[in-house]
Amino acid sequence: MDKLQVKARAKINLTLDVLGKRSDGYHEIETIMQTIELHDVVTVEEAKSGIDVTTDHPLLPGGESNIAFRAARLMIDSFGPEKGIRIRIKKNIPLAAGLAGGSSNAAAVMIAINRLWKLGLSRGELLDKGALIGSDVPFCIMGGTALARGRGEFIDSLPDAPEFWVVVAKPNMEVSTAEVYRNFQSEKVTRRPDTRGMVNALLSGDLKKITGNLVNVLESVTIERYPAVLQVKQAMQKSGLQNPLMSGSGPSVFAVAEDRDTAEKAAGRLKTLIPDMFVKVSRMWPAEREEFRQKT
Repeated sequence: MDKLQVKARAKINLTLDVLGKRSDGYHEIETIMQTIELHDVVTVEEAKSGIDVTTDHPLLPGGESNIAFRAARLMIDSFGPEKGIRIRIKKNIPLAAGLAGGSSNAAAVMIAINRLWKLGLSRGELLDKGALIGSDVPFCIMGGTALARGRGEFIDSLPDAPEFWVVVAKPNMEVSTAEVYRNFQSEKVTRRPDTRGMVNALLSGDLKKITGNLVNVLESVTIERYPAVLQVKQAMQKSGLQNPLMSGSGPSVFAVAEDRDTAEKAAGRLKTLIPDMFVKVSRMWPAEREEFRQKT
């Protein structure tokens, strides 16, 4: 085995709460995240030496600034033989969208290298290493439905959510995660997530309760600074979708639908209301369904 192709899936935040600022400069968060079917395709191949990363997106560099490069560097420095890695990334997840596209690429690289070189690292060991790369990387390694704490590095797997479809929309802009957290003010939050309520909704498999518990406190920052995010939420509601929510620090917004037909029809109406916008119908993706590691 000298090449692996991994589907690096996006995530959405079903809840996201900011509990305070830590002494290391990061914010303490509590969030329930869900993997969705939308994915990039990451091909990882053994090379004689060095790390080579290329992408098919003109705005995504392939050098040392790419988080996938940094993930490969960490794995090679920590565990690897005297060999190199070639990485090819086919992007489907929009950039700087709050969907963990970069983090999922890094996770895919770490998983692939573990398999390619038969390192035998446990999931826990991969999670610990992933936390050194980025806050969302541990979740992207685990996948499925999970509760994350700390800055995202402490992960507790949750029972799979009931199967549902989502409409994901990203306005034509990018949002800096660091900027959003830097401008977060707790006193401006009007509603905080009920984490226990969401966990209970997931356990019961009640999609209406899940939809009713969708809350993200970072909307208090992003919507104020980027009114287009509110416009997307309003357009989703006009399209028949209930309680649309921003994912992560934005600007992507998603809404839950019970079935594909409902999601497809709403997505069509949404594209009519805001034509120049990324709109994608996807679905939740349980960790157990992950086919991660197909040889090419």
